[in-house]
Amino acid sequence: MATLKELAEAVGGTVVGEENVEIRNVAPIEVAAEGDITFIANPKYASWLARTGASAVIMAGEGHGSDKPLLLTPNPYLAFAKILGLLRGQRPEPRGILPGARVAPTANVAEGATVHPGCVIAEGCSVGSGTILHPGVVVYENAIIGEDCIVHAGAIVREGCRLGNRVIVQPNAVIGSDGFGFAPDGGKYFKIPQVGTVVIEDDVEIGAATCIDRATLGTTRIRRGTKIDNLVQIAHNVEVGEDTIIVSQVGISGSTRIGRHCTFGGQVGIAGHLTIGDNVMIGARGGVAGDLKGDQVLSGVPVMPHKEWLKASMSFAKLPEMRKEIGRLRRQLEELEMHIKKG
Repeated sequence: MATLKELAEAVGGTVVGEENVEIRNVAPIEVAAEGDITFIANPKYASWLARTGASAVIMAGEGHGSDKPLLLTPNPYLAFAKILGLLRGQRPEPRGILPGARVAPTANVAEGATVHPGCVIAEGCSVGSGTILHPGVVVYENAIIGEDCIVHAGAIVREGCRLGNRVIVQPNAVIGSDGFGFAPDGGKYFKIPQVGTVVIEDDVEIGAATCIDRATLGTTRIRRGTKIDNLVQIAHNVEVGEDTIIVSQVGISGSTRIGRHCTFGGQVGIAGHLTIGDNVMIGARGGVAGDLKGDQVLSGVPVMPHKEWLKASMSFAKLPEMRKEIGRLRRQLEELEMHIKKG
């Protein structure tokens, strides 16, 4: 529980109205009740300000004369996220190495970490203070996991891989699986040893069942602040820039370099050995086959400027009709040419 004043101080906002109202929970505006705080991030929901049962509302602007207590901030959605963390996101107290966990004698698990039953931590590993390893996590030899990380059930961190601080790994993700590398040997294929590693920098989140392959040589690197959704495949020797968003089912082929603050929609496919600049946004199911300069919004297969793709996509449903019309015009042109020749 916190007062509205305390929450405003925590998120850098200002209070209009009763600042000592007590807030226990965060709720959607349609179902919020007494003791809840809600938010309006989109002006189209402004009419709910007079109807919501919430005790307070987070919003931008000046409140439009409302008599309800308000927390005013330029970014209501960000303030909502921070307050949700304050009210409901407290981390559990550290519990140490719990019975049923298997930790190798040479592994270094810091005081303040929690290792749940069923975890396996191999020789030479390091686990930082405040980190939580949930049941079924497996950490291979010489892997390093930083401070205040959360690694959820069934996730695997393979040998020599490194996770920075405050990294979140969702269930069944695999960090450091072998890159997909095979050398042709006649009609067969010889597996290329994948002897590199993966480095995950600070404040990265990795979604459930996502795979990030280790480098053949060198490092596959996910830079600070990047957020990766579920079921994403990142191949060997890829480098992803800071604060990039990668949505579910994206596939990034080997040795591609991605700039900072990019956004890739669901099922985007990126070929290998490419360079993508900063601030590139690619719409869902976009296909990238060549290098891309920064500061673009793109869609389609192959990708093109998003506005051009929207215009082209409007024609797709009319293509059968247009094909018939072109055929009709072609026949008329042939008949006209025949008449001209006869004349």
